Amino acid sequence: MKIAVVGSGAWGTALAIRLHKNGHDVTIWTFEKELIEEMNTTRRNPRLPGAVLPEGMKISPDYSCVTGCPLVVMASPSFPIRSVCRGIAPYLDENAVVVSVTKGIENGTLLRMSQVVEEETKRNVVVLTGPSHAEEVALDVPTGCLAACENKDLAEFVQDAFMSDTFRIYTSPDPVGAELGAALKNVIALCAGVTDGLGCGDNTKAMLMTRGLTEMARLGVSLGAQKDTFAGLSGVGDLIVTCTSMHSRNRRAGILIGQGKSVDEAMKEVGAVVEGYYAAKSAWDLCQKQGIDMPIVRAAYEVLYEGASARDAVHNLLVRQRKSESEDAGWL
Repeated sequence: MKIAVVGSGAWGTALAIRLHKNGHDVTIWTFEKELIEEMNTTRRNPRLPGAVLPEGMKISPDYSCVTGCPLVVMASPSFPIRSVCRGIAPYLDENAVVVSVTKGIENGTLLRMSQVVEEETKRNVVVLTGPSHAEEVALDVPTGCLAACENKDLAEFVQDAFMSDTFRIYTSPDPVGAELGAALKNVIALCAGVTDGLGCGDNTKAMLMTRGLTEMARLGVSLGAQKDTFAGLSGVGDLIVTCTSMHSRNRRAGILIGQGKSVDEAMKEVGAVVEGYYAAKSAWDLCQKQGIDMPIVRAAYEVLYEGASARDAVHNLLVRQRKSESEDAGWL
């Protein structure tokens, strides 16, 4: 099958490699035109230095590369995804299935990424997400992800395109829960990095991840997600891998902030898009809109956007009014 992967970051590149290995005719679209000659010559992408780009996999700067593709994978970062979708929309085949693999919530509109993609492309959208570091997927490390769509046939179409003996894909009818889990865990992972940078221990991280998962599910259910989704790959699975690994840009940025770097300094030092930074603002706006209590998300917003001290934010979370954990047990 002819497939275009729109976005040449680490995740888009890893998925393009996987699809090529599955026998598909794959083209990567890139915004970074200056890198095309280098990637064609070296068969390496500096965004994913550990992986080799297979011979026969093409790289294009033209939106028209999506023409003739039954499957188009949107792998742009969250902040420019709407404009990129507008660029490819005129070239999409009428019956093309679009896969959204970007994790985030759009600032301002508070739409999930698949909703943005659907608005701009007017095509059926399937969400692909889960605990999946690009560095490992590109090297065939066993990985499990979720193809989520209310249309079962479309979810299974995407499942068949991506699935291999090292990349196991499950289907789900809950794109709302899958996407919110994927976006919100980036905020929690950034916070987990902050606690690492402050010198806290495993106890702190376990508490943060568990309470963070509760906040994710609380907001998700209020927006129509299925509660069980947050106990699966796109919820607790993605949360574990992002909060515990140095592959995670969100965690690395958080560590730097916890060590005393400014937010701007941390973002520059990581040197790539830190989705948790953007998601923290959207998540805070969304929980206020929904009237949902999310103290960890609030603390993240205050540190990232209002200049609050990271150490004070952790302290303030710990000294809140006492409560029973059973008050939150209903989501499981």
